Amino acid sequence: MPSFPARYLALLSAAFVFVLSLAIAALHAGHSWWLAVPSGALTLVGIVDLLQTRQALRRNYPILAHFRYFFESIRPEIRQYFLEDDTDARPFSRNQRSIVYQRAKVETDKRPFGTQLDLYQAGYEWINHSIRPADIAGHNFRIEIGNHPDCPRAQPYQASVFNISAMSFGSLSANAILALNAGAKIGGFMHDTGEGSISQYHRVNGGDLVWEIGSGYFGCRNDDGSFSEERFVANAANAQVKMIEVKLSQGAKPGQGGILPGAKVTIEIAAARGVPPGRDCLSPSSHSAFSTPVGLLNFVERLRVLSGGKPTGFKLAIGHPWEFFAIVKAMLATGITPDFIVVDGGEGGTGAAPVEFSDHVGTPLQEALLLVHNTLVGAGLRERIKIGASGKIVTAFDVARTIALGADWCNSARGFMFALGCVQSQTCHTDRCPTGVATQDAQRQKALDVPDKTARVAHFHQNTMKALSELIAAAGLTHPSQLKPHHIVRRVSPNQVKLASALLPYLTAGELLDPDQLRRLPPVFGLYWPIAQAESFQPLA
Repeated sequence: MPSFPARYLALLSAAFVFVLSLAIAALHAGHSWWLAVPSGALTLVGIVDLLQTRQALRRNYPILAHFRYFFESIRPEIRQYFLEDDTDARPFSRNQRSIVYQRAKVETDKRPFGTQLDLYQAGYEWINHSIRPADIAGHNFRIEIGNHPDCPRAQPYQASVFNISAMSFGSLSANAILALNAGAKIGGFMHDTGEGSISQYHRVNGGDLVWEIGSGYFGCRNDDGSFSEERFVANAANAQVKMIEVKLSQGAKPGQGGILPGAKVTIEIAAARGVPPGRDCLSPSSHSAFSTPVGLLNFVERLRVLSGGKPTGFKLAIGHPWEFFAIVKAMLATGITPDFIVVDGGEGGTGAAPVEFSDHVGTPLQEALLLVHNTLVGAGLRERIKIGASGKIVTAFDVARTIALGADWCNSARGFMFALGCVQSQTCHTDRCPTGVATQDAQRQKALDVPDKTARVAHFHQNTMKALSELIAAAGLTHPSQLKPHHIVRRVSPNQVKLASALLPYLTAGELLDPDQLRRLPPVFGLYWPIAQAESFQPLA
């Protein structure tokens, strides 16, 4: 006779207790009915588990399988609160999040007893200090964007070197947008709208805006989804809009468009984007206003003129090298240059994306930034174009390192989400954000107190800039723009270190314009620069 499977023991026990409690209740005038209720409920659950056909685990382990599903559902919280290492950055470490929380709340950001990092592990980086540190009076570091020599009506913008990266209203809650923009207003730094355009919540507090225009042309579209000059001018003329950014792709899911289901297209989101409420909102994978590198630059120039000379550029995640080379060749052919280029690293971002895209599509920030910086230098255009960079930047060292490698300024999305109170629950795409940051649920976002989080956003920026000033002063510098690759040191093995200037390739001005130099340049330029063409994103055969 086969033995009774142990996996049914929970169901058998529940059924036994249920029958026993019924018998005792019958003999003692109902004194054990309280025990019959939970045991009966468990017995019913077990029977349903045995009869259902969707989940094999429940059929084989009635009742017990539910404990597995419960613990699986809280696995991220168990790992984050009890098991996670302080330096395990997946995607952001406890230490990275803590430094943002501390600076946002104006709490002490000092750490006792030395570093927790392994200083002899390959990949560890540091900045060399000077015997004669600099004396810096303040930390309001600025760069000028948009003093374009060929634009008689240029309206250059004095930008902070640390700003809020693109996050749309719709992805973030109304209260989150209100707090971010109010914090940007207090701190005097810029707030990128994301491709969801300028909502009513961006306008309330008057913080400086970078208006991002994606392939859906939200906020400046005709009813058929094409670009509308009239609607663009209406928004771009607003004094709050300081710069115009054409989005070609983003680090989270480069090469992919998107769709916001009609159920999520509220009246407020529809008003900001210029689409009908309650209907699916499409972001195509590519732009309809242009299809060639020359067309892109003509579109950039068109927007710059229509906006009255406001700094205009584009954002992209680097993919095929020849496509970016084609854009630079179009700059040389037309004489049109953007005021800025924002490089979005493949490290991902605030928006949810398919796992394959998050993990395996898009060039990481370091390589993407180097390609853009080197190409502009090699083409003799770097002095005319500012470069912004975004990709897991939350600390002053992140900013310093990124600027040293070739950027002029840095953007952060998730850093400012942490300042708002984000706890990295990674439920942004479910509309169940526990802190009210990334949700359109009216009740959930009420938990985000705008005045309190406004102060935290401003404090995070201010204290990060203060830390940056202390960092560069220790290196003997007075402004982040003085940071160069030779200031950054990287360990490549337990007994060998190299300066970034020696470890990473850097071009000199005009090298790409000399055919004789191509053979001596890094292979990416020797292979792909000759086949790139200004008239098409396709390489020469």
